[in-house]
Amino acid sequence: MSRDSELAKRDVRPSGFVHFVLKTGRFAEQVEFYKTFLNAWEVFGDESVSFLTYDQEHHRVAIADFGDLPDLDRGAAGFEHIAYAFASLGDLLANYLRLKDAGIAPYWCINHGPTTSLYYRDRDGNQIETQTDNFATVEELTGYFHTDAYRENVLGVQFDPDKLVELFRDGVPEVELKQQGVAPRVPGTEYVFGT
Repeated sequence: MSRDSELAKRDVRPSGFVHFVLKTGRFAEQVEFYKTFLNAWEVFGDESVSFLTYDQEHHRVAIADFGDLPDLDRGAAGFEHIAYAFASLGDLLANYLRLKDAGIAPYWCINHGPTTSLYYRDRDGNQIETQTDNFATVEELTGYFHTDAYRENVLGVQFDPDKLVELFRDGVPEVELKQQGVAPRVPGTEYVFGT
């Protein structure tokens, strides 16, 4: 067997997700938004491109100025959203409060069952999820996908993030706060996935 044949038969997968790139007509606004949203810093930037990171990776997001662009067509095919994980519910809620203080509010807060999630939009309307896993192990989380509870409600239960913060500050254990329906949604905040 040739070396090329052996190489082609290797069962390989990416070692990690590294970055994504955004094209925008709102360059300065997007750069400032992502610096704030990700608590990131600029590795390189000029008048047309910015490379941002929040950890040891050289960049996690790049933003490129494409001049005058039309707004996103929400009815067109493409990415629905990108998601960022937080290690704990406490970290997720601390980030929610940090962003709220910076004037960035989620448009949809939902306990999906597997995750507790807050969804935001950037300055171009791209959707970003912040989340924390609701289960202690990957096996428990993936097992939830095979339950009747998940099959009956794949989207989850909306919640009021300020109520969740209040319960967290009152000392309610995270395992209880990660259960669906603990912090009921604010009336009038219904959201249909994909809108």
